[in-house]
Amino acid sequence: MTTTYIYDAVRTPFGKAAGALAGVRPDDLAATVMRATVERTGLDPALIEDVIFGDANQAGEDNRNVARFGALLAGFPETVPGVTVNRLCGSSVEAVIQGSRAIEAGDHRIVLAGGVESMSRAPYVVEKSAKPFPAVGNQTMWNTAIGWRMTNRALRAEWTISNGESAEKLAAIYDISRHDQDAFSVRSHDLAAKAWADGMYDAEIVQVAGAELARDEGIRDGSSVEKLATLKALFATDGTVTAGNSSSINDGASAVLLGAEGAIDVEPLARIAGRGVHGNEPDVFGVAPVEAANKALARAGRTWADVDVVELNEAFASQSLACIRQWDIDPEKVNIHGGAIAIGHPLGASGGRILGHAAHELKRRGGGVAVATLCIGVGQGLAVVLER
Repeated sequence: MTTTYIYDAVRTPFGKAAGALAGVRPDDLAATVMRATVERTGLDPALIEDVIFGDANQAGEDNRNVARFGALLAGFPETVPGVTVNRLCGSSVEAVIQGSRAIEAGDHRIVLAGGVESMSRAPYVVEKSAKPFPAVGNQTMWNTAIGWRMTNRALRAEWTISNGESAEKLAAIYDISRHDQDAFSVRSHDLAAKAWADGMYDAEIVQVAGAELARDEGIRDGSSVEKLATLKALFATDGTVTAGNSSSINDGASAVLLGAEGAIDVEPLARIAGRGVHGNEPDVFGVAPVEAANKALARAGRTWADVDVVELNEAFASQSLACIRQWDIDPEKVNIHGGAIAIGHPLGASGGRILGHAAHELKRRGGGVAVATLCIGVGQGLAVVLER
């Protein structure tokens, strides 16, 4: 079976809600990272056999197959197809997984995967009335930026609680204190700020024309446990989950260039060695990465003792700590350059960010094993093992 290699990985700096990237359409964000991969590698875009991009929302300007429109806006030939996939927060990792399977099956030699999300530009929507002009009654307007909407009443009530309420459940189940969550958040901001200052993200960043950012917009310098302790809990009156120890609402895009061995005339960053997907109870969705990563390692023929770097998407501090404490891994190997609490979490783009950064980190180290994994609303987890 053919091995899949990551030949390049790029992303935009992540903007915060109503921030620097809020004026940029999601299809333009996607086009930015797509174009960058071919410019950086010198690849003829006509050789790309499919573009697979993740997008969690798809309710606004990202509707009707943003992958295809992004490729056209990037200037790719019309012969390059595109498909958009949706596994919520795991959408861009799903895109990479589908692309790698196509390469390993021999269907393609080069696939451009990734993801995009503009949560700032996510529209408000209303359900369509059964009657064209109802005489009475009002319609509920839904904000599509985040959260459930129009859920089926047949679903069990606990399955459709908010992700924040789920994070509170995990804090209680795993006895994760407010202090531990706030300390984890401070670590994320401190490491992300230092990583940017030290140039750890330089190799993977591509700027958005007209909306350049010096770094990810949500990083807070000088954060402290004492400052975070003053914030109110968001999801329970006596809760521990706050805006300070949760990921935020963001905009951004990421791309991962995949190919068979020798398919692209540049040195690969890493190879994909194992993949894992896992489902669990929707109301404790945040711990699904535990088994997803365990499965991916088993399929790669590896154990946690082999792992040098872990990129775990930080949806919430409580969720991240619940996962880390169940793995046989040194916590200091996790998110060594910060995570989503600081960097941001534009849903469809986050998987490409963590996977791409893990690949670049293995190149910096000259080799090793990395795990990239994230939780997904409604109780799922995805994981990919990389080797170099």
